[in-house]
Amino acid sequence: MAYQDITYEVGANAVRITINRPDVYNAFRLQTVEELIDAYRRAGEEKSVNTLVLTGAGDKAFCTGGDQKVHLVEGGQYGPRGTVGMPMEELQTIMRDVPKVTIARVQGFAIGGGNVFATICDLTIASEKAQFGQVGPKVGSVDPGFGTAYLSRLVGEKRAREIWLLCRRYSAQQAYEMGLVNKVVPHDQLDAEVEAWAAEINLLSPTALTIAKRSFNADSENIRGISFLGLQAVKHYYQSEESKEGVRAFNEKRKPDFKKFV
Repeated sequence: MAYQDITYEVGANAVRITINRPDVYNAFRLQTVEELIDAYRRAGEEKSVNTLVLTGAGDKAFCTGGDQKVHLVEGGQYGPRGTVGMPMEELQTIMRDVPKVTIARVQGFAIGGGNVFATICDLTIASEKAQFGQVGPKVGSVDPGFGTAYLSRLVGEKRAREIWLLCRRYSAQQAYEMGLVNKVVPHDQLDAEVEAWAAEINLLSPTALTIAKRSFNADSENIRGISFLGLQAVKHYYQSEESKEGVRAFNEKRKPDFKKFV
């Protein structure tokens, strides 16, 4: 597959996959998701390294979730694939199951689906400039699986509910303190820190790492079923006027009026 929305590099210690849409804060569309799935499969077969680093282009954003302008054009569906128009189930599955240690390199905004990506990665290293948070209920959306149930495994249920039910933003230090981030470093040291972690991991047994990762995943595997079930509900919700109001308001830069649909 020729990539348009991402870049793929194999370095000395890690495969690096970069969402390359900085003009929209690395928000993803159907094309992006399909390319990420292909890149993760390709990375899983790369024998020279033990680590996969996921990041976003530029300094402003790691990823800010689904591209709302595309969602608006599609009238409540992102495209022709997957339950919600994008194969998110397939992407989240391969992000969890890829036989590599995955590191989210977060240099800026990790918001919405981007926050979910950071949650799913095995490890997260953040610049002190990074910000984390959810916006789903603000824009008529939700991630009813790994973005919610698995998030509560990391930060505790009270914090996870706060993140989703208030839609606030959190600094990298706050994210570290709640358990969403493994380490926070000065912005100009982020790449060196990620490389150091990848180099350390690259010295370890790839088979042992894979077994350890899959044993961790087995404990939360039931969340995959929650996600598949929840996305069926989200599919119908996206087609509602209430959800579309959130998308329209976001694109028109105004506050949504959800109450008129209740």
